[in-house]
Amino acid sequence: MSSGRAWHQHERAVARLVASASAIPAGEPVRLAKQTSNLFRPRQAVHTPGLDVAGLTGVIEVDAVSLTAEVQGMCTYEDLVDATLAHGLVPLVVPQLRTITLGGAVTGLGIESTCFRSGLPHESVLEMDVLTGAGEVVTCAPGDDLFDTFPNSYGSLGYATRLRIALERVPTYVALRHVRFDDATRLATTIAEIVATGEHDGERVDGLDGVAFSPDEHYLTLARWSDRPDGATPSDYAGQQVFFRSLQERETDLLTIHDYLWRWDTDWFWCSGAFGAQHPLLRRVWPRHLRRSDVYHRLLGLDRRFSVADRWDRWAGRPMRERVIQDVEVPVGRLPDFLAWFDAEVGMRPVWLCPLVSTGTRDGSRWRTYPLEPGETYVNVGFWGTVHVGDDAPEGPLNRAIEQKVHELGGHKSLYSEAFYERVTFDALYDGANLAAVKRRYDPDSRLTTLYDKAVRKR
Repeated sequence: MSSGRAWHQHERAVARLVASASAIPAGEPVRLAKQTSNLFRPRQAVHTPGLDVAGLTGVIEVDAVSLTAEVQGMCTYEDLVDATLAHGLVPLVVPQLRTITLGGAVTGLGIESTCFRSGLPHESVLEMDVLTGAGEVVTCAPGDDLFDTFPNSYGSLGYATRLRIALERVPTYVALRHVRFDDATRLATTIAEIVATGEHDGERVDGLDGVAFSPDEHYLTLARWSDRPDGATPSDYAGQQVFFRSLQERETDLLTIHDYLWRWDTDWFWCSGAFGAQHPLLRRVWPRHLRRSDVYHRLLGLDRRFSVADRWDRWAGRPMRERVIQDVEVPVGRLPDFLAWFDAEVGMRPVWLCPLVSTGTRDGSRWRTYPLEPGETYVNVGFWGTVHVGDDAPEGPLNRAIEQKVHELGGHKSLYSEAFYERVTFDALYDGANLAAVKRRYDPDSRLTTLYDKAVRKR
């Protein structure tokens, strides 16, 4: 498709979006009419028509000279990567699940193994258009109040319709080293050293993440972009092999850049095991094109809708489960403290580890709605599962304890999943005063649900 035609189609899609916003009756919630979601917090059912985003799911233009792309807000990273890889380019950060959208990653925070050197997805956005609660499309850039408050606002300020993002060149392959650590202190020290130097044992590190399997078994996966396979055959973890298990089974590996970007998606990290997709016999008959995170997410939705696991637990006489699905950021120096506490109080393994360094706003300040200290190394700890806790499971005792501990350690918690903060604490952690001020400017009639109502009150 020619660039001119793509821009014309984009303009028509934005016009339909604005018209659909105007058609939503006053007083009714304004939400996206979107088929997929990577959120893990329940919401009240909405029966009014949503925003028409059907024409906002693609890439408008890739500029291989300026290393930029013009992308529609509802474009998934799967489609975005397909478009940019054709030019030997990728976004600076590609979140690990295929159906995360670019707009979703920017307003909701995305993360992956390049975050230790490239920051978070919103930090490589050069300009964006946002449909505000006032029904207007506003163009904003770094330094503007809407732009600087947008990350972690989850649609409470509006929805991105177009984003201009920076890209980087990548080769064909990625060489991996899986380095084991027997204690979390040495693990944290090594993370800090790699972030500071960009290398490990004299070898460049382009991507960095890891997995903690037990208190004395942690791995860092060091990724290095490579033009040559060096005689090796790239591994295929979309087939019978499961990626997370390979960390314990081999010290080195080779993937194509495409397969590296989606290495976690095939098995939803390790969560596909809950559906039997990692069993060798079932895996052989499970269609390859259905081994992906959005399929498992739909299966999980059916389980929650019909309370399958809860019914089974009651039949078996087991205590009620609490869903503990969270991603938190803790300063790298406090990572051993958090993991020790987590083992004692929650006991869920494995957990994902992903270092990140925020670059901050244009003037070097913290992003207001997710105030990580610019230049400081944090480690994202991701854990996704259930724990048998008893009758108080609906009150979220473990999730509440996690929130408190992360706060004590100087960290922050992502809001894609359930949150239980009191309003005063929430506003202190996520700069509610600034968020409210910006919202009054761009959503004067309060058409959009507030961040607190979305994240905590499940509205």
